[in-house]
Amino acid sequence: MLETSKMKRLNELAKKKKSSHLTDAEQKEQQALREEYLATFREGARQTIESMTVIDPEGNDVTPDKVKALRDKTIH
Repeated sequence: MLETSKMKRLNELAKKKKSSHLTDAEQKEQQALREEYLATFREGARQTIESMTVIDPEGNDVTPDKVKALRDKTIH
C-alpha cells in the first residue's frame, strides 16, 4: 500500500486539478505518485492471485496451471 502521506498528497492534487489548474511541477508529481500507486496495487494483486487455490465443489484442486507455475517460480 502507498504511504499515507503520499496517498493524501495524490488526493490533494486530484482535488486541485478538478477545481483549478495544476502547475507543470504538480502534474509531474501527480504522475509519479500515480505510477507508484499503480505499481503497489499491481504487486498486491499479483501476490493475491499467486497465493490463491481454486477448489471445485468435489474438493479437487483446479487451480489454473499458469497460477501454479507463477507460485512455483516465486518459491524457487
